[in-house]
Amino acid sequence: MRFGLIMSEVGNGLRRNVSMVISIVLVTFISLTFVGAAILLQMQIGELKGYWYDRAQVAVYLCTSTTATENCNLTEATQAEKDAVEAVLKSPELAPLIAQYEFENHDEAYAKYIEFTDSDDADFITPDLLSETFWVNMVDPAQSDVIVESLSGQPGVEEVVDQRKYLDPIFDALNAASFTAIGIAVLMLIAAVLLIATTIRLSAFSRRRELGIMRLVGASNRFIQTPFILEGVIAALIGSVLAGGAIVGIVHFFVQGYLGSLMTSTSFVGLSEAIIVVPILIGIGAILAAVSANVAISRYLKV
Repeated sequence: MRFGLIMSEVGNGLRRNVSMVISIVLVTFISLTFVGAAILLQMQIGELKGYWYDRAQVAVYLCTSTTATENCNLTEATQAEKDAVEAVLKSPELAPLIAQYEFENHDEAYAKYIEFTDSDDADFITPDLLSETFWVNMVDPAQSDVIVESLSGQPGVEEVVDQRKYLDPIFDALNAASFTAIGIAVLMLIAAVLLIATTIRLSAFSRRRELGIMRLVGASNRFIQTPFILEGVIAALIGSVLAGGAIVGIVHFFVQGYLGSLMTSTSFVGLSEAIIVVPILIGIGAILAAVSANVAISRYLKV
């Protein structure tokens, strides 16, 4: 009987404040969609780092007859210098850190250059102008600095390049976008909390005569507060579920559908990650609504 009476009050409150309830749903939906997008973006950054960092190599470029650096001085790397570089890679100190390495000679470098370069430009390049290279895959890409330090300055070595440095600006930009989404989400959540609190106070004001009667007959504050809190929670839950549906839709249609077909060589977050985010959004929406509604109605009843 008591539960039925509370739910009856909740239904009456929702019907009386349809426009405000819709406002709560929309603000909660938009704010939590930003929250979900920020969470997914962080997951995507982690996915991309794991995917590309594992494939990033350390390139040991050898001197050519056109390399004017101090270590090369326009002198082609000799076979002895190449053997010395390979001996360092096979040394007991570095071998456990290296998953594999391969040597690319002039002709192989030229074939790769032709494959990825406009043919008109390739007419001016000959194989001997391109560096022979040791391509090194690390067991742990984070330890690539060891290779760089060990081989930089080695006779016959022009330069040692960790390819991860080309990826860092991309991930910095993605992190900046993620933090921007988080900032917008926080502002939207604050707006949602304030709107929920205002809606609850207006709902209580419109039912002030009923509340006065309930107090006169001895109803407890908890009994009076519960319908208002449930009104806010129900409206926020609707917005949260819509936000969860939007996140699943974004992942399915945009990330996996559009981006997945556009960039087949890249790993993207999937529906399994989206499904993890949905209950988080629902939990955030319910907790924020319950707390803000409880504070609002408690302050109103004390006035």
